[in-house]
Amino acid sequence: MYNQPIFLAPVFQERIWGGTKLKTLFQYDIPNNHTGEAWVISAHENGPSQIINGDLAGETLTDAWENHPELFNKPSNSDAAYPLLVKILDAANDLSVQVHPNDSYAQKVEGQPYGKTECWYVLQAEEGAKIVFGHHAQSQEEFAKLAKNGDWDSLLRYVPVRAGDFIYVPSGSIHAIGRGIVILETQQSSDITYRVYDYDRTNDQGQTRELHLDASIEVTTAPHQDPSIKQTEVTHQGLTIKKLVEEQYFTVYHWNLTGEANQKRDADFLQVSVIDGKATLIINQHHYTIKKGDHFIIPATIDHYSLSGEAEMIVSHP
Repeated sequence: MYNQPIFLAPVFQERIWGGTKLKTLFQYDIPNNHTGEAWVISAHENGPSQIINGDLAGETLTDAWENHPELFNKPSNSDAAYPLLVKILDAANDLSVQVHPNDSYAQKVEGQPYGKTECWYVLQAEEGAKIVFGHHAQSQEEFAKLAKNGDWDSLLRYVPVRAGDFIYVPSGSIHAIGRGIVILETQQSSDITYRVYDYDRTNDQGQTRELHLDASIEVTTAPHQDPSIKQTEVTHQGLTIKKLVEEQYFTVYHWNLTGEANQKRDADFLQVSVIDGKATLIINQHHYTIKKGDHFIIPATIDHYSLSGEAEMIVSHP
């Protein structure tokens, strides 16, 4: 039986809006000064994480998912793709205004298994930082008219954010992360993005990025509806667990560890990202140091574990 956590190395993605905070905040060895994303728990073909410890070291998370289904309580005859993707994003500049499709549209139109519902935990936000979340159109027809006319001031809805905020973004929601914000994103394992507006900016070759206005109009929910989510908080020994969201595709928690806690795994597997501090993870009397910037999975083969130290974590499962 596999009795180790699965530690993963981040995969970095250059973005026109990226910066250097993944290095300054997490000491990651980023490839350039426009590093926008670290895919920290990923089995997506566009950036699968590599396992860096234990018997599976050198394999990708995709390999583990396909060859060791018992680690995830995955039926051995299932051909389902790994369901989730966790990223850290550094928005040194504004991201494009965009929208993602739901599962049925992704499967029918894009030939991909998953659409993209996502959620954001704000790790850092400069003063005055804001996101785009939603729009003011009352119908798809009004949305199409305002978007095609470029009337962004009338159309887009801006929301201020600060560190510690949480935003749940169902598929069909117009959204954009604004400059000066660093987030941890938990999402369905999908890389389908339809750009609605990109501020007419150009790349190093003077070219604008492709927009997808027709597809955006098709998949956008109109009128916009702010999702209603119920959050709960419990403290067990030295661990305070805040449930941020529990929806169709994922459940996401904020863990605040201030001492010691014995835990029982209560999902098929747990994805853990350490966002601050340092602690010790104890499994079967083996001690693992975990610190800010580490990401790992507690597999289905581990029923009980302990934590000791002072740390904050974002934890998720399907």
